[in-house]
Amino acid sequence: MTDREIQEIYKGEGGQTQAFNLIVREYSKRLYWHLRELVFSHEDADDLLQNTLLKAWKSLPSFRWESGLYTWLYRIATNEAFTFLKKERLYNKFSLTPFETRLANKVTDDPYFRGDAIQMLLQYEVAKLPDRQRAIFSMRYFHDMDYADIATILDSNPDAVKASYSLAYKKISKNIRQG
Repeated sequence: MTDREIQEIYKGEGGQTQAFNLIVREYSKRLYWHLRELVFSHEDADDLLQNTLLKAWKSLPSFRWESGLYTWLYRIATNEAFTFLKKERLYNKFSLTPFETRLANKVTDDPYFRGDAIQMLLQYEVAKLPDRQRAIFSMRYFHDMDYADIATILDSNPDAVKASYSLAYKKISKNIRQG
């Protein structure tokens, strides 16, 4: 369904629940994988997806429908992931293993990961990127989003997003070649 069709249902008599159910059906899978690429854990991504959908439900009455529904949902999801990662960093501040290394190790420890060795290496290197750069890389590389949409989601500008993606790509390429 298109955003416009969902909007029409939402604005109809008693259509709020039906519209939200359509949003959940339409966007849950993409949001889950976006979150999973940021936190690398099925359980954490699943919890964050629930938080994202709950926030979307509560905020839907104030959504202006002028922007894209998916960019709005991705912004909520991305902010949820960033908040979660910040808390995780604080909880593990005094650990001997750097946070990025522990995050990257979630890739190899994940019983749900079904990729081959090359995909594992790529995910491991993506996990070592700073949060914002990892989000940009994931949205562009895995979800094929354009720079303008990523900039909207991250409240940035397309040129900064493009530069950050380029840096992330170079880091990952260099580390894979060396590793």
